[in-house]
Amino acid sequence: MSISGSDRPAGAVTVWWARPLDPSVHPRLAALLDAHERERMAALRQAADRARYLAAHALTRIVLGEHLGVDPGAVRLDRTCRCGQQHGKPRLAERPESPGFSLTHSGNLVGVALGPGPVGIDVEQRRTLTSLDGLAEHVLSPAERADGGLDAHTFLITWTRKEALLKATGDGLSSPMDAITLSGPGEPPRVRAWDPPRAQAEDGEQRGPMWLADLSSPEPDHPAALAGFGAGAPTVTTVDGDAVLAG
Repeated sequence: MSISGSDRPAGAVTVWWARPLDPSVHPRLAALLDAHERERMAALRQAADRARYLAAHALTRIVLGEHLGVDPGAVRLDRTCRCGQQHGKPRLAERPESPGFSLTHSGNLVGVALGPGPVGIDVEQRRTLTSLDGLAEHVLSPAERADGGLDAHTFLITWTRKEALLKATGDGLSSPMDAITLSGPGEPPRVRAWDPPRAQAEDGEQRGPMWLADLSSPEPDHPAALAGFGAGAPTVTTVDGDAVLAG
């Protein structure tokens, strides 16, 4: 199965979904990671966290390697944050015309998105949330809180949409989620307001409006969302990431 960029329609985004993999059982995949990734993975205390980390980062490297025509282990990533430290959103090093990509993992699922420009993907396992009202103070805008009807399920839908947006811009959780007002969880996703407006990507280039799309994940209790720059959501193609990792 080819996963190269030439197989995707122009402007399309491809999303790969896969399950976590135990690093001790998959040394071939662990060997694809660079020193920074191996150190981060080893520092994780929980086996489940290490399994999610391996699957997400190995899948990212395989996808990027085939797209660029290089060995996955040779893909060079730059993680320089806007503060100058190496904990920012990963991007391809020394490739100004590189594709946009994003990765996510939660619960029983990892995801990788690849597009022609900056993209952001997020997935969250549905779970019981303690102090939901306190979380809402930090995540929901005043207008969203005023709408009421808050529960863990609808909250996580809003969370995935906002985190996907912030991954696409490169801000991550350093930017306040409560500055963003979205359409309701039961409505087609769109940005109603963003104060102050965010109209540029991580590279500083002015990009204009942003689109949002809810994703159907292989796990029904894992809401997911995808975001990028443009007037409307592009075609999204889904690929079996488990098969890619097994290859």
